Amino acid sequence: MAFQEKYPSRLLSDAVEAIGSLPGVGKRSALRLALHLLRQPKENVHHFAESIVRLRDESLYCRECRMISDEERCSICSDRSRNRQQICVVENVRDVMSIENTGQYHGLYHVLGGIISPIAGVGPSDLNIAALSERIRTQIESGACEGADLEVILALSGDVEGETTAFYIYRQIERFGVRVTALARGLGFGDDLEYADELTLGRSIAGRQDFKP
Repeated sequence: MAFQEKYPSRLLSDAVEAIGSLPGVGKRSALRLALHLLRQPKENVHHFAESIVRLRDESLYCRECRMISDEERCSICSDRSRNRQQICVVENVRDVMSIENTGQYHGLYHVLGGIISPIAGVGPSDLNIAALSERIRTQIESGACEGADLEVILALSGDVEGETTAFYIYRQIERFGVRVTALARGLGFGDDLEYADELTLGRSIAGRQDFKP
């Protein structure tokens, strides 16, 4: 039987509805969280709410890699110590954070913003794939590196959609003559990077192999 509740206050009802709109949060959990917030000091709740509003209104996406950032260029792209001849292509911001936590990778990133999924209505034009091709072309034409010296690491999940996306990207960038690699199969088929432990993910980065479509 579905959980139903009569709320003594419209304010409480609205709060439960708002919290319950978050992924993975059901009505019972939303009610518990709303009542918890109601018991907190006003300044704590105001800080919580303001942080969420600022996250939505003030967050930027790096003009180079599309990583979430406080500035036009993220801290990774601005770090001169990073290996600029490596670009690790990932699905989302969480994947960047996961790979960074392994301590095994010191190059740059490119965040696609998703993966190709016809069922979900996500096509190549909905992702940052064209921006990746342009980034590679610009880097080569500027003389920053030769195509053969640039490595593009396809760090995508090992399911069908991830493999489809990797194959599409490979076809888009192979004309540049760059080295294209993929994570070693420390990750099983169908595994999502977001849930991989740091040891397994770190070994997959360190043991990456040439991508073979």
